[in-house]
Amino acid sequence: MTPILNSEFLDEIRTLSSFDAGCDLDSLSKTVDTPAALIELLVRGSQVRKEEACRYLADKVGVAYVDPFSSVVTDEAREAIPAEIATKACVMPLYKLGDGLTAAMAHPEDTVLVARLSKIAKMPVSPVFALRGDILDAVQIQYCTEESIEESLASLENHALFNEDIDLDEGGEQIARQAESEQLVEFVESIIYFSLRRDASDIHIEPHETKVIVRYRIDGILREVLEYPRKIHKSVVTRLKILANQNIAESRFPSDGRFSLMLGTTKASFRFSSIPSQYGQKVVLRVLGNTGMKSIITLDRMMMSQTVLNPFRRMIKNPSGIIFVTGPTGSGKTTTLYSTLAELNDPSINISTIEDPIEMQLEGITQSQVDSHIDLSFALMLRSLLRQDPDVILIGEIRDKETAKIATEAALTGHIVLATLHTNSAPEAIIRLEDIGVDHYMIAPSVIGVLAQRLAARICENCKEPYKPAESVLRRFFDDEVLPDVTFYRGTGCRVCNQTGYKGRVAFHELFLVNQEVRAKISDHASQREVIAAATRVGYKPLRYDGLKKVLLGLTTIDEIESQTMTEFTS
Repeated sequence: MTPILNSEFLDEIRTLSSFDAGCDLDSLSKTVDTPAALIELLVRGSQVRKEEACRYLADKVGVAYVDPFSSVVTDEAREAIPAEIATKACVMPLYKLGDGLTAAMAHPEDTVLVARLSKIAKMPVSPVFALRGDILDAVQIQYCTEESIEESLASLENHALFNEDIDLDEGGEQIARQAESEQLVEFVESIIYFSLRRDASDIHIEPHETKVIVRYRIDGILREVLEYPRKIHKSVVTRLKILANQNIAESRFPSDGRFSLMLGTTKASFRFSSIPSQYGQKVVLRVLGNTGMKSIITLDRMMMSQTVLNPFRRMIKNPSGIIFVTGPTGSGKTTTLYSTLAELNDPSINISTIEDPIEMQLEGITQSQVDSHIDLSFALMLRSLLRQDPDVILIGEIRDKETAKIATEAALTGHIVLATLHTNSAPEAIIRLEDIGVDHYMIAPSVIGVLAQRLAARICENCKEPYKPAESVLRRFFDDEVLPDVTFYRGTGCRVCNQTGYKGRVAFHELFLVNQEVRAKISDHASQREVIAAATRVGYKPLRYDGLKKVLLGLTTIDEIESQTMTEFTS
């Protein structure tokens, strides 16, 4: 049944629980032709919740709703329908199920189009509903390949604008014109889109003597994707600086900024950083992700060991105190904190966050973002937030003495404070706070625990095979005379994991609980060794211990754990 855009349909839209009662629905409906176009307009204007509205319309059509950004997209499905047809027909092939192909369509009720697609795919097509804008942007991302980037680069190099000699007097203006050209915009977007398809966490654009290399960090490992000639590098950097609203004329100093790209009804965010190097500016983009693509990972789904998860859960239920999550950049600290907030989230408590930036929107939680351009700092926001009667406070990162002192005072006055620190291990958080300038008599009563975290590349399930490591390797991890009689696994490399042997990541942790004995050691300025000895008596185990558990479970490899944890040297 094809829904009709009439007064009856508009009345039904008004009954949705998430519909904005202040919206002039009658006027909006006159600007579009179909119910699907109206739903997309309402979602873009945040006048109705995307999930609820799309499921409602899908039910009217008699199909399921699937967001193409959060769905699995397989190579087999993508190869069944060419990119040109996918764009023209506004269809995103998702996956093959049995003998049929599941595909997202803006008009799944169009039986003629479904039949044509079935002929092209040479298999029955099972349509599901998705918004038109989401489908078209998903097609751009999912059909972006290394070959399409090379084609975009070839088109760029052949363009007359990039074969002119740079005029020394008007070089800046010429580079700015190049940066705004259609060919360069397409090339830069293809680099970004391909990073989203490959689930990269960072994009590194590195100039060398004769070429520029682009590398993605995927599953924690840097992988070279392409290279391009240095003659177009200034234009690429300029284009990225325009996106990040940076000064395009300045290349002698480091530059930092942020930008977002619209993807359908949501947007993907990126953090921009450039520094001068020997052969030009090196740029790194941190892929902050897309709030529409992400869903909260619960603590249960994070595969935390029970010996860590159970005491951590008891710890976050405390009425007051600071809980730190530590680790290097990109170790999943924010994901863990979001998962913790999701577990604590309840209408009876007031949860507020101060972040830099807000990476995911959380229902029922007040989220605020710092802004260095107007001196809106963590400390200033935190001081004001304490007047808002919060029960739980999340601080994106404690970087300075003022923020640390206010946070410890908040913990001592009846608030649960969740925050991140950059340390190599959980116990080192205490030393880090002292280095920042927090007095030990404030640290001891306020800190109730520290969770340290790392991410290891996960073995690809498609090419996983058992093997026996060399005895010399095992001896580095197991001190027992009798080595463990268990099966170890590794990935051999396949199409699914791009021949790397790894697909995805798995976290491993150490939990440092602060009990009365540990608190007394901190107050007495005891050495770190003494503090760790006290924590060990209440269950503290180092990161490698939990990492080896993940190895023995067949989730990752010994090589990964060794590369992600410190080696303890003994004399």
